[in-house]
Amino acid sequence: MASQRRPAPCGPSDRPIRPDPSRSTMTDPLRRSLPLTSRPGNGILFRRNGESIAVGRFLADVAALAARLPPRTHALNLCADRYNALLAFAAALSRGQVVLLSSDRSERRLAEISAAYPDLALLVDAEIEAVRGEAPWEPPPGAIRVAPLAIPRPDGPNPRIPLDQVAVIGFTSGSTGRPAAHPKTWETLVAATVAAGERFGLQGGADIVATVPPQHMYGFETTIMLPLHVPTTSHAGPCFYPVEVAEALHAAPGPRVLVSTPLQLRALLGAGTAMPPIEAVISATAPLDPALAAAVEAGWNTRMLEIYGATEMGSIASRRTLEGDCWTLYRNVSLRQAKDMPDGTEALVEGMAAPVPLADAVELKEGSQFRLLGRRTDIVKLGGKRASLASLNRILLGIPGVEDGVFAVPEDLDRNPSARLAVFAVAPGLTAEAILAALRREIEPVFLPRVVTLVPALPRDAVGKLPRAALEGLRRQVAGLA
Repeated sequence: MASQRRPAPCGPSDRPIRPDPSRSTMTDPLRRSLPLTSRPGNGILFRRNGESIAVGRFLADVAALAARLPPRTHALNLCADRYNALLAFAAALSRGQVVLLSSDRSERRLAEISAAYPDLALLVDAEIEAVRGEAPWEPPPGAIRVAPLAIPRPDGPNPRIPLDQVAVIGFTSGSTGRPAAHPKTWETLVAATVAAGERFGLQGGADIVATVPPQHMYGFETTIMLPLHVPTTSHAGPCFYPVEVAEALHAAPGPRVLVSTPLQLRALLGAGTAMPPIEAVISATAPLDPALAAAVEAGWNTRMLEIYGATEMGSIASRRTLEGDCWTLYRNVSLRQAKDMPDGTEALVEGMAAPVPLADAVELKEGSQFRLLGRRTDIVKLGGKRASLASLNRILLGIPGVEDGVFAVPEDLDRNPSARLAVFAVAPGLTAEAILAALRREIEPVFLPRVVTLVPALPRDAVGKLPRAALEGLRRQVAGLA
């Protein structure tokens, strides 16, 4: 795996950030479709239960499952086994069905999705196992069970997918409200995959172990799409607890790449589990604290890299955390300054089917670089001052002894002059007073929480996000216990 090139220092620029169109793989108007996979038949896509699954075997599994699928417009991929999730996606895609990505298997969420997409097939693992230590889940009647062929076949057809076909619909986490749907075409997915493979130097091959679910856009891009078009191999087994992650990495021939999140990296480092040599660690879902990045690089003798993106647009940029706060765009996308947008959007992401408004405020830099200034919905205004919730949360998580925590914003903050922030913290061995004293040394008085509530755990989802509904539920639960 090649070393990532060090980006040039940030410098001011009034020019838009644009890719080099001569390097695009999608500009030929005669190319109306692309194959499901561009890997050779003997390329290893997955490692599952000690078996190496090559492209030919995978395509045979896809054809067999596709033949079993009912004629539907949409398919909900609920497979927890990562290889089964790939099969479900590929089989439905080859049948022209739009795949819905959701790791929320609650009755409430399934009812919402079924109501929005009534012509829906449900794809689940043939063997239902507990997810993240939860009790086994019973799928709804009529769900289609997904598993590799009992008797492997050597190869199968490699279907071609129209470039403009909507391949998946991803849903936002709901951290700022109700989950929103965002469609992605096959062209957009493949272009982002190839660009990410180039950016992280994966063309020479790598074994990827991930702690994020395949239904999250970050996990989908890095562990489902990458093996289809970049010579990488994904691990299909469970990877939630530190010992599971370590075992998967030890079993991988390498070069090894760990795909995770800031929250999970903190847990892995805290466990102190011995790790084999790791070529690189990739993080996303939230900006990484440089102190945590330094601890990862020192503790595992590796490189700490980050992906910037969102469900709305997928991944579009990366950085090595310790090299500075500038992000470098993938070659297939660009940023354009937006003006006079009614919702306050400051920049648009271009290079996809349509421009996507950027949820973050950014400062454009030389070449293809930019600096994040904070999420537009993340800014808190109190007493004539402004602060970023992400920055406040990083300060909270930087307090020794705080394992997890979040600043919560009251609903009436904008209309109640006396309203103040609150903090929920997971901090065994610390008192609320000690946490408040540590915060007082780091932040302005107006942003100090009115109350610090210690809780056993925060209701985060599989990638560490805190959906608004879950945080409100925690707030009500704590209020009821008070």
